[in-house]
Amino acid sequence: MATTDPNVIDEAARDQVVTPAGQPTLQGWGNSAPLGLAAFAVTTFMLSMINAKLMPVAITPVVFGVALMYGGIAQLIAGIIQFRTGNTFTGVLFCTFGAFWLSLFAIVQFFLKDIPAVHAGHALGLFLYAFGIFTVWIWLASFRTNIVVVVALAGLAATLFVLGAGNYNGSGLTIEVGGYMGLVVAFLAAYLSCAELCEFAYKRAVLPLFPLARA
Repeated sequence: MATTDPNVIDEAARDQVVTPAGQPTLQGWGNSAPLGLAAFAVTTFMLSMINAKLMPVAITPVVFGVALMYGGIAQLIAGIIQFRTGNTFTGVLFCTFGAFWLSLFAIVQFFLKDIPAVHAGHALGLFLYAFGIFTVWIWLASFRTNIVVVVALAGLAATLFVLGAGNYNGSGLTIEVGGYMGLVVAFLAAYLSCAELCEFAYKRAVLPLFPLARA
């Protein structure tokens, strides 16, 4: 039952402030979205450079260090903070893709060796397909955010499916195409991170995100 007791209302709102974007957050907690986006952008950029054959495949282990600490742990923390400040969409997004990078690190470092070599591509393909499917359903929920987020998630879903197909079928060319697609997604995530940081620093929108109208 709803209440109009001012003491109850004050207690619930005591620790809340309103961010420049108009979203409630808790006093003393910053907006972790730029961190989550940056962690995703940097890790995706590094792996995509190798998938696109713009960097030698021999340096791949460096990506997994970043996937563990930045794309994984840092992004997971950013997602938990988003939940703490009441932002469910970004909390689900960052926690899921933080877990994605942690899972990829664990698979490559600990579990892939237990899979017969002939099926290793199938295993990675299944992994990428699964997260591609997740990206589709969070993309469906993104139409209350802004155009850049919608385009980025659509591009990410397509990239995961292309990379999944490339790994599953053992097609180096398909993986290379997915690498270039990943570079575009990394750029969009970096743009979103920079836009939110600039909005905080300058107290106004600097880079346009084209918000979508709310009903």
